[in-house]
Amino acid sequence: MPTDLNREYYTQRASMALIITEGTQPSADGQGYLLTPGIYTADHIDGWHAVTDAVHAAGGRIVVQLMHTGRIAHSDNTPHHRQPVAPSAVRPTGLMFTATGPQEMPTPRALETGEIAGVVDEFRHAAASAIAAGFDGVELHGANGYLIHQFLSGNANQRTDGYGGTIANRIRFAVEVATAVAGEIGADRTGLRLSPANPYNDITENDTHDLYPALINALTPLNLAYLHLIHAGDEELLRRLRAGWPTALLLNRAGQPLDRFPAPSGVDRRRTPQAGVILTAHLVRLK
Repeated sequence: MPTDLNREYYTQRASMALIITEGTQPSADGQGYLLTPGIYTADHIDGWHAVTDAVHAAGGRIVVQLMHTGRIAHSDNTPHHRQPVAPSAVRPTGLMFTATGPQEMPTPRALETGEIAGVVDEFRHAAASAIAAGFDGVELHGANGYLIHQFLSGNANQRTDGYGGTIANRIRFAVEVATAVAGEIGADRTGLRLSPANPYNDITENDTHDLYPALINALTPLNLAYLHLIHAGDEELLRRLRAGWPTALLLNRAGQPLDRFPAPSGVDRRRTPQAGVILTAHLVRLK
């Protein structure tokens, strides 16, 4: 549950104009890390309302990032201690920190085809809960190796049903989640985060130039509020995605040297402590 410390932390940052929260699970199955917050119970709504009220009072805006970790999880970190769920029963490499120390991440349970609609509904319910908690919108976390990204990938998704194999099948879960959330709270309150070719959390993608334009094309009719893109340097793909995306693009050139890119007008890197923030998370309009 969010606490007074969460409220203080986010209120201190309200002057940044738009805050995207920490990853927040849409369900008990969506929790993978120790002590991360949720947004699916009445107590979660009450706890987050104290945060959003304080941020708004300080002049800021705040959206919650809905993050279902999928296979990047350990049962010791969840309220029910069940086996993690994922597109396929493929164990990720690496360790997960728990209350008793680092542990190997377990092999997840593959979601049955009939269960997937229920997971989509968990995102929808969490989005409705977020609006009830006073958030200005939600960001769907489809990046960094978590559940939506796992469905997109070639190694974490080894399904043979309508959610695996072809690109059209692998993007299906992401499109269904975005459609459900936008239908519940409005497309103008729904953003999406993606990270093409990001290997974080043991993800392998070998078809990004086909997969991500197909995903963008499928999402275009929804007219979502924004796309938050973690960009790893593939400028050709970036331009294709910018050309195909109909609304705002938040470009995050995470980990790349600032001197590769021109400073915004009026910003002196030598005198502006927050230049890194300004340069690595900005709206872009590429020709």
